[in-house]
Amino acid sequence: MTTATATSTGARAGRAMPITVVGTRRQLDAAELAATGLRDRWYAIYPSRFVGQGDMVKVRRLGVDWLLFRDARGQIRMLEDRCPHRSAPLSVGQHLGDRVACKYHGVQVDGHGTVVSVPGMPGCALEGKTVTASLAVEEGADMIFAFMPLTADSEVTPFKLPDRLDNPDISWFSNYAEWNSPWRFYMDNVLDPMHGAFLHRESHSMFGGDTSARFRIRETDRGFFFEKTDQRGKNFDWVEYCREAMDYVDLEIPYADSAGPGGSFGIVGMSTPIDADTSAVFHWRTRTVSDWERDVWRFMYKTTLEEKHWVVLEQDRALLEALAADADRDEHLYQHDLGVARIRRIHDADAQKQAATLAEGTA
Repeated sequence: MTTATATSTGARAGRAMPITVVGTRRQLDAAELAATGLRDRWYAIYPSRFVGQGDMVKVRRLGVDWLLFRDARGQIRMLEDRCPHRSAPLSVGQHLGDRVACKYHGVQVDGHGTVVSVPGMPGCALEGKTVTASLAVEEGADMIFAFMPLTADSEVTPFKLPDRLDNPDISWFSNYAEWNSPWRFYMDNVLDPMHGAFLHRESHSMFGGDTSARFRIRETDRGFFFEKTDQRGKNFDWVEYCREAMDYVDLEIPYADSAGPGGSFGIVGMSTPIDADTSAVFHWRTRTVSDWERDVWRFMYKTTLEEKHWVVLEQDRALLEALAADADRDEHLYQHDLGVARIRRIHDADAQKQAATLAEGTA
């Protein structure tokens, strides 16, 4: 695992300096943090298969441009896409195995963000300095994950995959998409099980159950359930919001016997902000199956079920992309929206706390 680093912004000339967010070089207020993504947690970043040996892949996450590449051992590295010399994007440079070279002046930066060579002026003071932000990264469940620190002093928390993705008795397929919709709209959507009975009424799996219900919030040791009190196993009847190494949702959708072995269809879902207006959406579709039943389920998924799942996902995407940018600013919520209101309070509280941490460093 690599460690998050960034240019020091400590005291100069005996006075306090602003604490800046890693990769931004400026402070962010609570509104900006809420819009572009809360820090000090792990996020899904990109499918592992999209970054091959020798590739230089640019991605924008939490409003910052990053470079993904694999070092000579195949380990994924994630650097701010910015040369420490003149801020040219490293992603248009050259892959040199354990380092990358900027195309502008040839400055070479390794996977930890340390300048290892300045070809134009060997021995200059820039060599040996760690001045490019690098992130702690892990790979698992077909995805690259990174810890997004608030400040250069943030402590990287232990990485842990969601339980469904770390259980050998559960088979899964990963899914990645990018939506022209804020990340918070995705979270609101999945904390709203009732929409399944309307938006997805004509789908292959959410056509059953009542179109009215009562809900409750039930606390868990990793978050909370938002669930229907009068219906189970008929539609999208419950969701658990989990706060572990990363924030994600865990839910189940009932499946008919014709969909093959394994019982209900499980979903792990995450949304990572690209910026304030767009998001990277990650899903893992799961079933608890083993031996020959696992082979049957995986065959049925690829031949018949995957296309149907994309239809449902596209219904969500089209609706969320059609919402006004301020759709969550002037609403009239009711009992079905308890989960939505709860997740918003959690995120707003985190944003306020992180903004206060940044403000403490200002003179």
